[in-house]
Amino acid sequence: MVSKKFIMKNKNGMPVRSAQSLANSMDRFSSDIKIKTEGKETNGKSFIGIMAADIKYGRGFEVSCKGADEEAMLSEACNIIESSFN
Repeated sequence: MVSKKFIMKNKNGMPVRSAQSLANSMDRFSSDIKIKTEGKETNGKSFIGIMAADIKYGRGFEVSCKGADEEAMLSEACNIIESSFN
């Protein structure tokens, strides 16, 4: 399992288009992806789940991937998060 922590730097919180892009991109991988924030955990392949995590400005969250292609999956997730959410 690999993981990385982030702080939401987007003043509007989780952008809808970015959440959709993340979910769609993660669906291409065989590994599982979880997004954890404030004691909640959601499936990072689910647009609804990502939006339900309600990640607001200044809030920390962690992305963890587990499976055969976890490194590539986390790398792709980091690229999307760093370019879209921040």
